[in-house]
Amino acid sequence: MKTPRFVQIHFLTAYPASLLNRDDAGFAKRMRFGGTVRTRISSQCQKRHWRTFDGPNSLSEIGGEGSMSVRSRYIFEQIARPLREEFDHEAVDAMVQAVADVTLGASDKGSKAEKEKKGLRTSQLIVLGHAEIEHLRATTRRLLQEGANPDKKGIKGAIEKEGWENLSAVGRGAGLDAALFGRMKTSDVLADCDAAVHVAHAFTVHGEHSETDYFTAVDDLARDIDEEVGAGAGHINAAELTSGLYYGYVAVDLPLLAANLEGVDPHEWRDADLELAGQVMASLVHLIATVSPGAKLGATAPYSLADFVAVEAGDSQPCTWANAFSWPVDGRANLREQAVARLDDHLARLDRMYQLENERRYAAMTDASLGDARAELAEGLPGLAHWTRTVVTEGIA
Repeated sequence: MKTPRFVQIHFLTAYPASLLNRDDAGFAKRMRFGGTVRTRISSQCQKRHWRTFDGPNSLSEIGGEGSMSVRSRYIFEQIARPLREEFDHEAVDAMVQAVADVTLGASDKGSKAEKEKKGLRTSQLIVLGHAEIEHLRATTRRLLQEGANPDKKGIKGAIEKEGWENLSAVGRGAGLDAALFGRMKTSDVLADCDAAVHVAHAFTVHGEHSETDYFTAVDDLARDIDEEVGAGAGHINAAELTSGLYYGYVAVDLPLLAANLEGVDPHEWRDADLELAGQVMASLVHLIATVSPGAKLGATAPYSLADFVAVEAGDSQPCTWANAFSWPVDGRANLREQAVARLDDHLARLDRMYQLENERRYAAMTDASLGDARAELAEGLPGLAHWTRTVVTEGIA
């Protein structure tokens, strides 16, 4: 039995009238593929909804309270608040600012006035795990108790001595979601968390289907109070709505995932405890299939479940199946069956050319478009998630 290097997840999910992911002008995000404009859902949008989902099979359910990261410009402000109740306000802010500069590898550039205006806010969003936040707060408290000067060199040494040799030695300190989706590393103090989960932009397997939705909000009191207005609308506007069947793709680098979760060398990942990685992968299968990346929730209720999910595991370089839809599917017939048939034909051609040795399993609303050999490997989503977890924890023959 050998644990594969990569696990890949492919899915098809259909949405009726909705606006899943908007651009800066409020329109649905688009891309051109195969000479045809498609509606798309960005990887950032998908990852955020999977990361923040609060329910069955969520990431926070796996790790428990405090296992996730915090993404904010105000993290060091949060660190400072309870300390201000124990120590002098100015002393706390000076020490926290110094700790922040060391943690983030910040430079001393910028005038004093600019720094005072910004306060403890960072110029960009940063990602820190709850364990790291508590570690930094405890270090700051100790430095304040000792009457230390906010000196960068001394503070860096204190951070390394406070409980852990270095924050980078803490495998899960950055948060479970950061271990999956990564974070920007700005200094050698923070844990190195390159993204182990790579997410493609999902796109419609057919040309875009969109229309403008003209809507009004009626003023309930207008008729009674203002005779000239009558029963007219109190608000008139328009919004774009789209519909479609989306193909999405996720590739997971298991050596990097194990390194991020357990703090091991990526080259020694197979010797690590992979139980948590297996739980994460099973959860990810559920999240991808069941969590909708939707805007305009109250107006469109964009809640859909995947029609088709495929998981493949092996050592070959990951490969998207997006090219199955380089020529758009004809939207006049059964989209789901046509799309699955396209994938089935694409896989047959892919295997004939490259003779891949990846193991595959499927969960599908219909087996009608799958070849006999692949249909035999289809099962329900819980079974597919369990198989994925087993592949990671026990390997494949």
